[in-house]
Amino acid sequence: MTYKEVSEMISGIGLPYAYYQFPDNTELQPPFICFLFSDDNDFLADNTNYQLIRTLIVELYTDNKDFALEQTVEDALSSSGLVYSRDETYIDSEKMNMVTYTTEILITKENDNA
Repeated sequence: MTYKEVSEMISGIGLPYAYYQFPDNTELQPPFICFLFSDDNDFLADNTNYQLIRTLIVELYTDNKDFALEQTVEDALSSSGLVYSRDETYIDSEKMNMVTYTTEILITKENDNA
């Protein structure tokens, strides 16, 4: 999967989204998504990063529990062939639910001929 394909998958969910965080002073009400690559677990061979392996975190923020919206995110991940773990937190200070999906992605280079 390319970085562009990851972004397209997130975009396809149909919610406002940003990488890591939205810019300061952004007036945005939930639901929305933030996603980021938290670390790597690359396969190293012959003195090179032979296969890039990135941990992708997708955070879904909602005002109230939204099972249907969570299913939409899960369907997007599954239809992209991603196996994920899921965690849920209530952020008291923000009065928001956050559902976090974590997966590993094999990153491929963008095809220059596409």
